[in-house]
Amino acid sequence: MGAGGDRPLCFSTMNIAEFQQKLSSTDKPIVIDFWAAWCAPCMMTKPILEKLGREFSAEVEFLPINADESREILEHFRVFGIPTVITVQHGREINRVTGAQGESGYRAIFEASAKGVKASLPLTQFDRLLRLGGGGLFILIGISTNNWIVAGVGGLLAFLGIYDRCPIWNAFVKLFQRR
Repeated sequence: MGAGGDRPLCFSTMNIAEFQQKLSSTDKPIVIDFWAAWCAPCMMTKPILEKLGREFSAEVEFLPINADESREILEHFRVFGIPTVITVQHGREINRVTGAQGESGYRAIFEASAKGVKASLPLTQFDRLLRLGGGGLFILIGISTNNWIVAGVGGLLAFLGIYDRCPIWNAFVKLFQRR
């Protein structure tokens, strides 16, 4: 429902012309949720996205689009998997995430969209441990088989589990963001 509780958040069918009209009718960023009724992850994330759509309704327009009934729009954005959430502002894509996220991940998208900036999704504890564990396993396999390429890939994978907490990496990224 909309801010007043009377406007549905779901658009079952929308063609590309209707979509372009919707994009041009607002100056607010538009958070688009591509979903389908048969998609279990979509159904799990739908209440979260609708709640955030209501919460951020003053700053962000929330637009759920049924992927099965709006193929032109799906193709226009080159969406290959659902759920996919894309933020568009002034005709430009500023955020995209494919796959189910928790509330903190979607909240980061809505907050960044409200500010008109790129979202930085937090790593979940599970993702962090999976990357560290997988990286460690590759390192062990690489060392035990004298395959330094596999060990290097393992080191890179393990680094992806901690990069956001690494002060050297953060300083390096900030150096290039200023330019």
